[in-house]
Amino acid sequence: MQKTFTEFSTNAILKIGDEELLKPYKDSKQPDLFTFIRTTNSKAEIVVDSIPYTIQPNSILTLTTVQYFQFLEGEDLVVYQFNREFYCIKDHDQEVSCAGLLFFGNVHIPIIELNEKENRKLNTLHEVFLDEFETKDTIQAEMLRMLMARFIIIGTRLLKAKEGFVETTKNTKIDLLREFNMLVESHFKTEHSVSFYADKLFKSPKTLSNNFAKLNTSPLQIIHERIVLEAKRLLIYTEKTAKEIAYEVGFEDASHLSRLFKKHTSLSPSDFKKQLKKAS
Repeated sequence: MQKTFTEFSTNAILKIGDEELLKPYKDSKQPDLFTFIRTTNSKAEIVVDSIPYTIQPNSILTLTTVQYFQFLEGEDLVVYQFNREFYCIKDHDQEVSCAGLLFFGNVHIPIIELNEKENRKLNTLHEVFLDEFETKDTIQAEMLRMLMARFIIIGTRLLKAKEGFVETTKNTKIDLLREFNMLVESHFKTEHSVSFYADKLFKSPKTLSNNFAKLNTSPLQIIHERIVLEAKRLLIYTEKTAKEIAYEVGFEDASHLSRLFKKHTSLSPSDFKKQLKKAS
């Protein structure tokens, strides 16, 4: 069972399904989408960054787009997958954002065990998710985002309640990337240079670039993608001009944002806005 929601104006994608969604990961590779795997009555076997994991029944595991993931076995799973444009394009408290505790704030890959009450709550939420997929109207996207926010809030609360939860990070490539992402989330509107973030992390720009290259990304790419994402959000959800948006994300000259935006989307901010109006 698979259901997919797409939104033209933002390139947002949300997928809900079972273990069928994980079949493309029979060989280890990086997911294109943030992924939640929830087991029900049976366990699941996976490998993340070459480390094998057993997800016990009635548990949730979170995956980001930077980890190498391999699905070995599991059945009766509940799987949610979404891209940054679906969820991260909206403003969220840092703890439940795409740089929050479930994705970038924990030492280990979060695996959350659920009790009977928590299972019932998430079963009900899943039924609402499925029902909303069948409701095709102008606020469907917003409703689906609200439901995903609720799921993430529940998961974050459960993770924080776990005994021995630690919010610090270790100095590994993945954890360095997570910390970098959190810094970008806090400073991207004012700081666009890799050297600023490198100083904060007590690393050289070259060290960051070398580490991130092994994860198929770069520090500058992450900064630019976050700026473009914010510009999209402001174009979609506000009436701000391209010049106002450029200033808000740290550019004194709107042409600089326009070039960056066009490089990532093939459209200028004004053309992107025109497409939004045509689609609405």
